[in-house]
This record gives sequence, structure tokens and C-alpha cells, in this order.
Amino acid sequence: MPIYEYKCEKCGDVFEELVRGDEGPEACPECGSRKFKKLFSVFGFRSSGSGDTSGSSSACSSCTSNTCSTCTS
Repeated sequence: MPIYEYKCEKCGDVFEELVRGDEGPEACPECGSRKFKKLFSVFGFRSSGSGDTSGSSSACSSCTSNTCSTCTS
């Protein structure tokens, strides 16, 4: 089952939801609004190469900051 990211149009909260079939989230977990948009998510993968894993690059590929609330290391 895939996990999708959504952004609430009312409060701006970004949240993840485990989706089964064609179901989606019932409401925003922060404010309860039923108005949200599905975000384009970047999936992760591991390369078999011997790349640099020192962490010198940003942890998030969707922005240039490595401190935003949606980035995870």
C-alpha cells in the first residue's frame, strides 16, 4: 500500500496517509478540513554504486533547504 503526501488548503499542514485502493484521507489531521491536495512525492532508492554518503548534500530533493519540516534523513 502506498503512502501519499497531502497538503491542507485551509491550514497548510502537510501530512502523509497510507492509501488502500482508491481511498484517500477523510480529513486533515490538524484542522479537520476536507479540502486538501495530493502532493507530488519524491520516492527514495538506494544506488548500488559507491557514492558519497557523508551527508553533505541536502536531505530533501524537493527544496534547497535541509531543515524544512517535510525532510527526513
